[in-house]
Amino acid sequence: MAEMRKLYGQALVELGSINKNIVVLDADLSASTKTSMFKEAFPDRHFNAGIAESNLMGMAAGLAVSGKTVFASTFAVFGTLRPYEIIRNLICHNNLNVKIVCTHAGVTVGEDGSTHQSIEDIAIMRALPNMKVFVPADAAQAYEIIKAQANVPAPAYIRLTRSGCADVYKEGYKYNNIGAETLNEGKDISIFACGLMVDKALKAAQILAGKNISAEVININRIKPIDENAIIKSVNKTNLALTVEEHSIIGGLASAVAEAVVKHSPVRMGFIGIEDTFGTSGKSDELLKYFHLTETDIAHRAISMLKGN
Repeated sequence: MAEMRKLYGQALVELGSINKNIVVLDADLSASTKTSMFKEAFPDRHFNAGIAESNLMGMAAGLAVSGKTVFASTFAVFGTLRPYEIIRNLICHNNLNVKIVCTHAGVTVGEDGSTHQSIEDIAIMRALPNMKVFVPADAAQAYEIIKAQANVPAPAYIRLTRSGCADVYKEGYKYNNIGAETLNEGKDISIFACGLMVDKALKAAQILAGKNISAEVININRIKPIDENAIIKSVNKTNLALTVEEHSIIGGLASAVAEAVVKHSPVRMGFIGIEDTFGTSGKSDELLKYFHLTETDIAHRAISMLKGN
């Protein structure tokens, strides 16, 4: 089990040693986001904007206009909600080379509570023209996506968790710009998951297999542009879809998958996520149980859907 943010810091240092044009910005949280690793290696290319996220994104835009490849980081709730207008009008409108890599996303931020739990970020970032949105399934995939996006001269939002997450991919995994990866073949129901919920979906598939139910599990690591072909290929086989995310069911993975399905191959769908409410304080595992985001919850919902409920 590895932390996405630690591998983010490692990837930044590796990228910085290769590309002198890379600069990293943070909003007074570099120790938490792990951009401090880049700061130690390249202090003249790391800038702390302070607790001023709009300024952070404005600085990022200016550096990108000057020809830099910019990584801008803070907690997800602060890096998307506070500076949204700046991201929209400066970074996305001008299609600038800024990677907004935010840690501490979702309810698994834990005891910090609802004010720090970003459950709307995927929805608002995917609404922006020119913005790509990535939600890695584990630390290895986060590392690979970050390194890949460093070579793409366009805006990107990459959503990382605070705590460690289970290893979905084996050592040596390479990301090949595939936005949807089928991790478990199945024929009875398609389960589309992102982020740390991918591991939960795989474990749910094991539970279902014990009940002679064949669940297909697809990791949607790129929410925008979403891989519609992979989604339609799966639902055409199973004729039933369930989305699973550590995010509001409004506007995030659920909406993105539903949009693809309704356009091309309408099937019955179910959604697991935060049900139009705010987060609350608690330990990460307690919160996943509280919001019904466990493998058992996923398996129960799949069984219910297969029964026609």
